[in-house]
Amino acid sequence: MATDTGGLSVVRTRALRRGFGERIVLRDIDLDIGRGEFVALLGRSGSGKSTLLRALAELDYDVPGSGELTVPAERAVVFQDSRLLPWIRVLDNVILGTSGGGAAERGRAALAEVGLAGREKAWPRQLSGGEQQRVALARSLVREPELLLADEPFGALDALTRIKMHALLQDLCARHRPAVLLVTHDVDEAVLLADRVLVLDEGRIAVDQRIELERPRTHSDPAFIRHRSLLLASLGVGARPSTHEEEKQAS
Repeated sequence: MATDTGGLSVVRTRALRRGFGERIVLRDIDLDIGRGEFVALLGRSGSGKSTLLRALAELDYDVPGSGELTVPAERAVVFQDSRLLPWIRVLDNVILGTSGGGAAERGRAALAEVGLAGREKAWPRQLSGGEQQRVALARSLVREPELLLADEPFGALDALTRIKMHALLQDLCARHRPAVLLVTHDVDEAVLLADRVLVLDEGRIAVDQRIELERPRTHSDPAFIRHRSLLLASLGVGARPSTHEEEKQAS
């Protein structure tokens, strides 16, 4: 199920397949993600979410597959844990692997963007979990990626920290305008952040739902509740609203 992005696709897949032995995990995925578009990916455990993200990150070189895959060279991945190197300081973690002059300056600017100015010389162990994920975001954005891939980056954080990180991610994406694919199990998170929400089911894109809500979004908005209900139903959680209920929620 591909979406027309007006010829400005950053990500393009056609008939993408990945499998492990006889088990097919991704089945003929057609997907376009436009420049600056924020896409959230939902699905039950084992539906192929992480396999698709790893394919787009080109980290699945050892997984047999076929199909067409086009992704930009400039891309970054943020994982559930920050994956900071504990033996080097925060700034060095942010600029690790960058090239060219002014790397330290760009790293300091990225840390300031995520609210960690002045923590450049701190060790990772001196940071809270939320601060470590801020460093991970700074590390991903210092390279100005065209594609940001995020694999449940807030899953290990407490509820209040997650709310702050949601606001930070929205702000950073608005400024830097990468295409984003966010893998999440949290339907509310998907509706809150994304322009589109995909649902994977048995290796196929079963739902491609555009979220046309003004930002900032609130959980009490009837349209938010409608999107949430439809997505939960597609995941087999709760009953799908009737047409009358959908119209009432959207009004």
